[in-house]
Amino acid sequence: MRRSLAYAAFAFALAASPMALAAPSTNPAEMPAGTYAVDKTHASIIAQVDHFGFSGYTFRFDKFDASYSYDPAKPTASVIKVTVDVNSMNTGFDKADQQFPAEFLAADKHPTATFVSKSIQPGAGNKGVVTGDLTLAGVTKPVSLNVTYNGSGKDMFGAIRSGFTATTTIKRTDFGSTKYAPAIGDDVKLMIDVEFTKQ
Repeated sequence: MRRSLAYAAFAFALAASPMALAAPSTNPAEMPAGTYAVDKTHASIIAQVDHFGFSGYTFRFDKFDASYSYDPAKPTASVIKVTVDVNSMNTGFDKADQQFPAEFLAADKHPTATFVSKSIQPGAGNKGVVTGDLTLAGVTKPVSLNVTYNGSGKDMFGAIRSGFTATTTIKRTDFGSTKYAPAIGDDVKLMIDVEFTKQ
């Protein structure tokens, strides 16, 4: 009973708190300077590829890391670094998760994919384009991400948090992934949603 009352009091305090009600600011100039690290519990990298014309086969990568440093006086000078454990592919089917990383992404020889940004082009409002080098299966190619800055601000515990949504489409054959192409699509859609916390 006491625990239930404590939880209820805590929930009421959060609801009444201006901090809890404050929406993230989508003005990049208001993001505090510092180094930001990805919150892995609130982040996802999802991919989708055409499967013989029958469906958009969807999977995700469970293990990755990302960070960036930010100076509001020089927002376009920020550098985003991402590493992905390619063997953490999660299709929801264990046998596929064991076979597909090596068969389609050469994960047996190149277990890590990386992205390092080279330029940031602000767009209208809270949107922009981030271009960088994607290294996948041992091949490095330039890739541009369409990015939406979802905003920054304090979370319910007082930590500074920022959020982004990014999308792009790559051709897997550009990275040497030719298995069953083009019956299994060449275009791979990437959908990324990430939250970062200021260190």
